Amino acid sequence: MPSSTPIDRRALLRTGAGLCLALTAAPLVTACGDGGTKARAGTRSAALLPHTTVRDIGVKPDLPGTAEGVPQAFFRYPAKPLPAVRGRPLKGAEPVSAAMETFAPPPAGRERNAAWQAIEKKLGGTVDLTAVPADDYPSKFSTMVAGDNLPDLFMYPETGGVDNKAGFLAATCADLTPFLAGDEVEAYPNLAAIPKGAWQKAIYDGKLYGVPISRAVTGGAGFYRHDLFAGAGVSDLDEITGLDRFTELCKELTRPKQDQYAIMADVTNLLAMSAGAPYHWRMDAKTGKFTADLETDEYRLAVETARKLHRAGCFYPGSLGMSGAQKAQYTDLFKNGKAAYVYDGMPPYLTPSTGYVAAMAAVDEKYDPRPMTPFGAGAVSWTDNLSLSTTFIKKAPAARVKQLLALADFVAAPFGSEEYTLINYGVEGTDFTRDGNGNPVLTKRGTQDVAAPWKMLASAVPAVFSPTSKDAVRHAHAAYSKMIPMLAPDPTLSVFSPTWEAKGTGSLHTLKQDGLKDIISGRKPMSAYDSLVKDYLDKGAGKARSEFEEAVQKGKK
Repeated sequence: MPSSTPIDRRALLRTGAGLCLALTAAPLVTACGDGGTKARAGTRSAALLPHTTVRDIGVKPDLPGTAEGVPQAFFRYPAKPLPAVRGRPLKGAEPVSAAMETFAPPPAGRERNAAWQAIEKKLGGTVDLTAVPADDYPSKFSTMVAGDNLPDLFMYPETGGVDNKAGFLAATCADLTPFLAGDEVEAYPNLAAIPKGAWQKAIYDGKLYGVPISRAVTGGAGFYRHDLFAGAGVSDLDEITGLDRFTELCKELTRPKQDQYAIMADVTNLLAMSAGAPYHWRMDAKTGKFTADLETDEYRLAVETARKLHRAGCFYPGSLGMSGAQKAQYTDLFKNGKAAYVYDGMPPYLTPSTGYVAAMAAVDEKYDPRPMTPFGAGAVSWTDNLSLSTTFIKKAPAARVKQLLALADFVAAPFGSEEYTLINYGVEGTDFTRDGNGNPVLTKRGTQDVAAPWKMLASAVPAVFSPTSKDAVRHAHAAYSKMIPMLAPDPTLSVFSPTWEAKGTGSLHTLKQDGLKDIISGRKPMSAYDSLVKDYLDKGAGKARSEFEEAVQKGKK
């Protein structure tokens, strides 16, 4: 990967363990199973969505969640996990096959995996779960499709899998609308806890396909050193009244003689949200016209501000040019006190040992990392982390589809349940023990056993939990509680563009980010921004815009 490859937002959000994957181009299977039909723009009707609700099995959170996606938060793991699934969902079923990508080392196989065996016992059936390293998954998927060898359940590659995804799903995958739409989802109460926005992304050509691996709606706006901000006179983020005040603060926080800088790697997304820029697209509700983020005054202002900050020396030297593959390098620099702000997704905040809270406490107890939130009167947050991916079900008779959905419902069991405990911690006494506060601690064997990617089959919104820091749990929950009500509308949740599906997070993203880095770093003048916008539209965003607008008009008819 060239050094100019951008730090990709989705790559930052994919795992709490700090592992980052670059979204490089993947092999495409052309017109798979769709007869070569042309991919079409379309709507994603809310009428197809399941009726969702917060799941309550009797495990009381310390801080409550909401149906809109604010996660429940816990200061300690429940002493006695409760069941979230009745009976044995796979009793009498034929063995299930599944292929999931994994970000962890290879798990222990079933024959020597106590957690796997206990999960199958509770399921009452067999699941042949294939763990594929995330780097290898796109080519594995292409091979499975080309060989007509898809398993019962599988993930769709983020980098793209087929030229016509909607056609592929219609030809290959089970239509889940009759099983999940509206009140039908009540048969699967753990799946009913997945927010509507995550389900909406699984609608293609008027049908609901797939089960989301849900996340907390927004990935956040990065992390900041509260101790440094407070030392510079900002003890509450609400005191940052806009981009000008933030620029002043960054200059105060930049102290080269002490090898300390305001910004590590990038700040453009934080500035864009704070200016009120949309996440990729904005739609005029009256006309149905779409505007790309780069075309808005708010996004341009964010780029101008980032350029000023770089010219003022507020970026840690060399960090703006770091790629997503160098994430561990620049986040480690932040953890070691070299900057006051770093852009990253929320999941690694509370990760044991390697997360921001744990790692920085080990370096210096005075370090106080907290989630950043967008600032200023017109600030918004972005709906950029609704789901990690989607699991699809291969076409099968209705009875088989119900069995597979029951398996997904089992895997989506909430925090503190018996099922969640088995999937995430394994068997007590073998895979984990409990510390003095009753929190699970994985054994060496447990680390291998729970690496099996069960949680990639389905997931409701993950809970906020730390066994070591109640304050950090409060900070994370407070950040979600602030950001989710200020989400900017994402018009692409209700319409579909095949061009955007193919290029939005691939070639167009790379074009955009490489161009922005040239401008922010000063390699190109700010006047190059207009050329970047034109190039972005000419190479696919303009066509995507037309498809989105076509879909809106179809929806009105």
